[in-house]
This record gives sequence, structure tokens and C-alpha cells, in this order.
Amino acid sequence: MGEPNTPERRRRRSGPAGGSSPEAVTRRVGTLSLLMPPPRPGATGLDRCLESLQRDWQQQGHLAAIWQRWPQLAGPQLAPHCRPLRLQGSRLTVGAAPGPWLQALQYHRHQLLGALRAAGFALRDLRIEQHHPTPPATPGAEEEALVWARHPSRVDVHGMASCPGCGCPAPAGEMARWGHCSFCRRRQLAAAAESSVPQ
Repeated sequence: MGEPNTPERRRRRSGPAGGSSPEAVTRRVGTLSLLMPPPRPGATGLDRCLESLQRDWQQQGHLAAIWQRWPQLAGPQLAPHCRPLRLQGSRLTVGAAPGPWLQALQYHRHQLLGALRAAGFALRDLRIEQHHPTPPATPGAEEEALVWARHPSRVDVHGMASCPGCGCPAPAGEMARWGHCSFCRRRQLAAAAESSVPQ
């Protein structure tokens, strides 16, 4: 079936001088000589992988490394109002909100370039352009969108019908919800509020 486990075979597999070699090993099966890949190294921890990735980003001048350190590089006042957009070769393009923040970034351009170089980024030029960042989502905007999508007054969703109370055309969703249109519902609630007021 295969070559017996002889000292010669073990020597070929383990490499020169009996030490383990990262090179491929040869294994004989019958008259065939098979080239086997070297054994895989053991798994490394996630923290070591992330550290290695960050080192590689830093050495290769990757935009992600600049993004990661941007608050320290640009400073606490400038960093929230500008962001690195592109890294092309040794030129970094930074975008800033229009108005005073764009002017502040242009004023501090040389200081920012110096901070980037001091941090180990091999940059020759810093280009500044106006950038309109997407505004953060308003809290509760998703709930409002869901409420409006199901709102009974939407004719485009529920269609039209005639109100049984007043006979006027009204959204069918209002009839399904209250049994009559929103105007009749308002009159009904006002009448209920007047009758509950003590005299």
C-alpha cells in the first residue's frame, strides 16, 4: 500500500537535520512520489489577528488605519466635523462640512498633515474638499414611518369609501378603524368630552 515508516522516509518528511521544515514533504505511495503540503500552523487568537491586521494597515498606509485613529489625529474639536474620504497613493482626501469647519480644516491643514506623518503615515499631500455627511437618523423616525405606513387616513393604501355617518367620501381605513370618517370621529369625541365635564 504505502512505503513503510523507515528512517529514510522520516528524514525526508522532517527535513534536514531532523528539524521540522515548513517546506512541503514527499510521500511515496507504491511507485508514485506525492508532494504533500506542510502541516498547517496552529490557530492564533483573535486579539493577535486583529493586532496583526492593524500593523499591516499601518505599514501599508491603509485608509482604515487612519479612520481608526482619526479622533486622536484630527483632535477633539475638528474630528467630528471632518472625515478621511480617500487615500490614493500618498495623498489623503479629507472632507469637511461646508462653512466654518471647512475653513478650520484648511487653516489646520499643515498641522494635520504633520500629525499624520508623526503617526507613521507616509503622506505627501492632504487634499481638502467639501463633504456633506449624511445626517444621523432622527430618534423615533422608524416608528413614525411604520405608523404612517399603516395610518387609516392613507387613501393610497386603504382606498376610498362613503362614511355611514355623514355620507361623505372618506378613506376606507378610517371606516375600518372607527366605523365612520375622521370628521365624524372628532365630533363624537368632542360630544363625549362635553358630556363628561361636571357642571
